[in-house]
Amino acid sequence: MTAIASTTGPARARGRRGAWSRRAPLLPALVITLALTQIPFVMTIWYSLRSWNLLAPGEQGFAGLANYQSTFADGTFWKAIGNTVVLTAGATILSMLAGLMLAMLLQKKFPGRGVARTLAITPFFIMPVAAALFWRSAMFDPSFGLLGWLTDLAGLPRVNWLSEQSMTSIVLITSWRWTPFAMLVLLAGLQAMPDEQLEAARVDGASWWWQFRGVILPHLRPFMELTALLLSMNVIQTFGEIALLTAGGPAYGTTNITYYVYLRAFNSFDFGTASAYGLVTLVLTIALALPALRLLSGIFRQEGRR
Repeated sequence: MTAIASTTGPARARGRRGAWSRRAPLLPALVITLALTQIPFVMTIWYSLRSWNLLAPGEQGFAGLANYQSTFADGTFWKAIGNTVVLTAGATILSMLAGLMLAMLLQKKFPGRGVARTLAITPFFIMPVAAALFWRSAMFDPSFGLLGWLTDLAGLPRVNWLSEQSMTSIVLITSWRWTPFAMLVLLAGLQAMPDEQLEAARVDGASWWWQFRGVILPHLRPFMELTALLLSMNVIQTFGEIALLTAGGPAYGTTNITYYVYLRAFNSFDFGTASAYGLVTLVLTIALALPALRLLSGIFRQEGRR
């Protein structure tokens, strides 16, 4: 027993040294990542507990929970939360529906499918600023935009989208930008589906709708929930489209929480309150995301996808 213990001790030590030697090249990247993420986070917590307004430099000091109290008492903050929910839900649903249709079309074999797939993912690589400027001139302009031309064809009066349908405009451009992402995830799910299931459904005489409802949708359910989760987490951060197209208006009608934090920090110069807004939003986002993550992980475990 003594001999075995004397040999296993150095072996474990060598194993630990070998594990650390393999992890050592990753340590610089880990340190940099922690420095770039956790230091600003800790500073945000510190600022949220202080009274720090650049317009009143002499009144800086420890404020305790006063910034959080003003956050919960701010009606515009809750309006921005509501706008964020509307924008996130609308853009996520539209992106998933459009992405699912494109994925099913691009799953089929036809000449030029590779080119079509490349063109379909192009909006995902366009910068938000460039996309917003393009949509403002080429799509939303009531005189020269494509949407104005379509309303003329339908015999409807032209609409000034950015002032009369501002939230709808933001939802449309956000959905257009994130549809390729949804399409890529759902297309990967379709390509992972066994052909035998569809063949069995065809042999049984199932129509296209029943094949879609009974075979394709159950198989895509984990991919659709993953897509919805990732889309919502990204759409919540929408900023460039709002800043360039509507500036949060009219009357804060398109101000989401990300843009409202920006207004408090760089228009009102109230960094203490803006930090509190950001932390409250982070807590609410995590509270909403955790149940979805648990549900998604449970579905993948049930499906055997670990």
